[in-house]
Amino acid sequence: MNQQDNWETRSIADSVQTFKSDEEDQNLMINNGLEEMIDKPVINWENFKIYFITRFTQLFPSKQSIAAKKHLLNPLPGLRMIGFKQWLMILSAFLAWSWDAYDFFSVSLNATQLAKDFDKTVKDITWGITVVLMLRSVGGILFGFIGDKYGRKVSLVINLFCVCILEIGTGFVKNYQQFLGVRALFGIMLGGIYGSAAATALDDCPAEAKGFISGFLQQGYAFGYILAVVFKRAIADNVKQKWRALFWFGAGVCFLITCFRLSLPETKLFMRTKEIEKYNREHGIYQPSFKEKAKASLKVYWLMLIYMILFMSGFSFMSHGSQDLYPTLLTVRYEFSENASTVTNCVANIGAFIGGIIVGHSSNFIGRRLAIICCCIGGGAMIYPWAFVGNANINAGAFWLQFFVQGAMGVVPVYLSEMAPPNFKAIVVGIAYQLGNLASSASSTIETTIGESFPITSPQGKPIYDYAKVMAIFIGCVFAFVLLVTLFGPEPKPKTKIENIEQNINDEDIELTEKVQHQEFYEVDPNEGPSRISK
Repeated sequence: MNQQDNWETRSIADSVQTFKSDEEDQNLMINNGLEEMIDKPVINWENFKIYFITRFTQLFPSKQSIAAKKHLLNPLPGLRMIGFKQWLMILSAFLAWSWDAYDFFSVSLNATQLAKDFDKTVKDITWGITVVLMLRSVGGILFGFIGDKYGRKVSLVINLFCVCILEIGTGFVKNYQQFLGVRALFGIMLGGIYGSAAATALDDCPAEAKGFISGFLQQGYAFGYILAVVFKRAIADNVKQKWRALFWFGAGVCFLITCFRLSLPETKLFMRTKEIEKYNREHGIYQPSFKEKAKASLKVYWLMLIYMILFMSGFSFMSHGSQDLYPTLLTVRYEFSENASTVTNCVANIGAFIGGIIVGHSSNFIGRRLAIICCCIGGGAMIYPWAFVGNANINAGAFWLQFFVQGAMGVVPVYLSEMAPPNFKAIVVGIAYQLGNLASSASSTIETTIGESFPITSPQGKPIYDYAKVMAIFIGCVFAFVLLVTLFGPEPKPKTKIENIEQNINDEDIELTEKVQHQEFYEVDPNEGPSRISK
């Protein structure tokens, strides 16, 4: 009987061989599936001083780092590493996140008509936006738990199907109270999409392409906004049912996206983790429960989680503060027609789409923090042309401001994923993102309320509010906040051990253990479990 018959070559052995480790580390890999990537934080004055100083010294990449990452300047080699099935997975995640944005902006773009139909003010309707943002964190926890325990596919399919049902229901609401009730349920459902979508797109993505794919995924948000703007003009402004028809149309597309994701498999990383757990159970190896893993991760990552929530609070204010009331600014303050407003918003989101991909990719070699900080500075320079140019030239300001806003957002998926515990990426990324949304949930209401303190008169003599001044001050403060939070935040290592494992999992044809560099494999004993043998 030959060597290959005597030993069962396990996938975990393939993964472990990508880096040298001592016996204890390898046992941890077998028992837990994935190894903790950071040390438990020790808070004292000496560590604080070191951390503070290195926030500046580590901000700019060294010459050696630039030379080592020069090959990443061209995104094509990294993108070629992505197989056809993985592209379909990325596309499904992109479409899911796009339709999240489509539904969200279907309310803000129709705020005036909704206020008229329900006999309420625009300020009252913005509470529908606020309710959605407030309850997103509930969905992030619920569907993040499902995604990490039962699979990204299960979580996203259930999530999208529920959104489909609620979009149908939205078209039949009779009054303002029913509208708020449905939007509250929407908040929970929409809150679950981001974490599962990010995990679906990035779980099996090669490390060389993660920055680009992160930017592409995040711009599903901008793409969804463009779709909402276009279909509002095509449907809501031309049919008797107005905004109701917009939601019915959305339900049909959402159902197709659900079927698309249902037709695709689970991510390889999640399946490999489940294989490890199954192997451990079958061979009597201690397997920590989901709760035990969560407690262990929380002890190590609690400070990182606090930072992630603070970080995402600033980003949510930046995104919603620059977009939610912008159509109102154009139509009320500058009296743009519906067509002119549509053009400006589409131009802005084209800038967002381009910025997200370019900045997301550039963060691979200049660093996540530096990419975000550059966007905050560039965005601050664009505030005046974005808010105070009252003619068609405002399109340029809108393009470049959203280029920088969503350019910074393009770094978010991969940055959060790198900071999250390996075993809990879906739930932690989802919770951090949605708790940030919770913190910024009142951004539209804040802007409309402050705007009422700045009454002005339109050229036609009608009393209106100076939303331009309010939004400019608001977004300027947010840019400053995000810059400072990012400056003093952590800089994930460009390639950690977990990324080596993930990259190994991405290989379609994993070589046998004896072909791996270290020539090590595991002998499987039914009683003893796997043990390492060096050749």
